[in-house]
Amino acid sequence: MGRIVVQEFLTLDGVMQAPGGSDEDLEGGFAHGGWSMDWDAEHGDDEGGALIGEWESRTEALLLGRVTYQIWEGAWGVWPEDAPGFEGELTRRYNRVTKHVASSTLTDADLSWKNSELLGPDLATAVAELKARPPQQPDGEIRVWGSSGLIRSLAEHDLVDEYRLMIYPIVLGAGKKLFPEGFPPTTLERLEVRPFASGVTLHVLRRERG
Repeated sequence: MGRIVVQEFLTLDGVMQAPGGSDEDLEGGFAHGGWSMDWDAEHGDDEGGALIGEWESRTEALLLGRVTYQIWEGAWGVWPEDAPGFEGELTRRYNRVTKHVASSTLTDADLSWKNSELLGPDLATAVAELKARPPQQPDGEIRVWGSSGLIRSLAEHDLVDEYRLMIYPIVLGAGKKLFPEGFPPTTLERLEVRPFASGVTLHVLRRERG
């Protein structure tokens, strides 16, 4: 069975919006885009980058909400696959895996990034069917990045198996949160907490089911 793993960069106050660029996601007038990149540029992120590279080697499919899909489509979807290092490695992987898109407004004609497909109107059933498929490799994972609204919907149907959170010692006071008010009650088992020299702390949490 496939595992759905949510990976996010978070601030101390739980904000997940636009960590990678100033114009990545301006919804709600968000004015702090690129906060994680700014921190990494100043403090370094060799440990975190290497770990994310290892995680992404397990990615067999991406599961994305509309906003995140469109951001990634205009980035990973057009960046050169022969770029050196980490960028090229992830570009090649993301281009090759299937991108499952949760959206009530997009049509198939709107999906220009290769190997992309819409999930359809019944999100819970479609994702449960994805999870039921045997993984292509023993540690294969269905990866979620960004996609705050999608994550809430997945949690409402108890479909998330694990959260991997890179928590930055930053407080923004505004922006989309991973666990906003009204998020469904969820019990998690802590698998790992690891501090990095940069000041970032990794938290790995698994959904605890009876």
